[in-house]
Amino acid sequence: MSSWRWHSRAANTTLVLAVGLVALVGLLVQSRGLDTTADRLALLAVLASTAALYLRRRHPVAVGAVALAAVSAYGALLHRPGPIMLVFVVALYTVVDEGHLGVAIGLGLASVLAFAAADSYDSTNANGATLLHAGWLIAVIVGVTRNRRAYLAEAQARALAAEQRTAEEARRHATEERLRIARDLHDALGHHLSLINVQASAALHRPDPARSEQALTAIKHISKETLGELRATLGSLRQDGEAPTRPAPGLHRLDELVTTAGRSGLTVRTELTETRPLPPEVDLAAYRILQEALTNVTRHAGATTAVIRVRPDRYDVLVEIDDDGTGAPGPPGNGILGMGERARALGGALTTGPGPDGGFQVRARLPLRPGPILTGATP
Repeated sequence: MSSWRWHSRAANTTLVLAVGLVALVGLLVQSRGLDTTADRLALLAVLASTAALYLRRRHPVAVGAVALAAVSAYGALLHRPGPIMLVFVVALYTVVDEGHLGVAIGLGLASVLAFAAADSYDSTNANGATLLHAGWLIAVIVGVTRNRRAYLAEAQARALAAEQRTAEEARRHATEERLRIARDLHDALGHHLSLINVQASAALHRPDPARSEQALTAIKHISKETLGELRATLGSLRQDGEAPTRPAPGLHRLDELVTTAGRSGLTVRTELTETRPLPPEVDLAAYRILQEALTNVTRHAGATTAVIRVRPDRYDVLVEIDDDGTGAPGPPGNGILGMGERARALGGALTTGPGPDGGFQVRARLPLRPGPILTGATP
């Protein structure tokens, strides 16, 4: 049994005992003892109605009817109203609180009639107690109804707010998923198609049979890798959470990037400092950033050599690529924007610009413990 249920039952038991005690003491005071049969029957009405209150949340209407019958019997036996009315008020409150407003109004009217019949035996205060009782019941019904409506309105507002938050969260996830798919397709196709374009252009501008054969061989290998990347990307999108059929690329495939870039005539040197195993998302981001950077070098920089550096820096890993090309900084294209999105998605940062010794440099700082997006961070 949960703590909440235990406290709820304890509170209900305490309320029932308190109401029963008040009704019992009131009976003893009114009757000045239990000498007559009417007094003892009134005692039975008090005990029965009080015991019924324990089930008021499970059977509110039935308990309300029992309380009304007890009040009516009490008045008929002792010819006066008494504190047993508190039992009825609690039962009536529960009927309204559980949403049975029409039943509560009917029970209230019936109790007023019963109270008036009992009150009529006291000629010194005829109808005074009845009016007081009627006002009391009206206050209970109106007050509880108003509170219940306010509670329902608040619950509805909360439900609507929760629904709006869910819809906004779904839209945000859908947007993030579209961006992820766009980046994956760009990475899978852009790099290899750019290299194919470079090889084809070289073969066309240099009509040398040996050079053409070399270019076609490179195009064959690159296109095969392209198809593999594309199948893996599309397969991961179709599987909807299942394990991918091909492991995600990472720095363990850096040699493939270097070999592929070398087919276009670019000399690539790597300087890797030993680091602890990278988290999968960091490993993938580092690979994709290097892949896109090499693509830009082969397409735009006019470079002959490039240097790749990967080294740890406290709680981060630094990924750098420098070339000796003549590419001038310009408005960032989709490739640089995609690299920046990958870095920021992990809580890191990316900078691009002229290198210290000329050429162009891409520098990414990726946290080894990916976290929320950081603003204003610089590597």
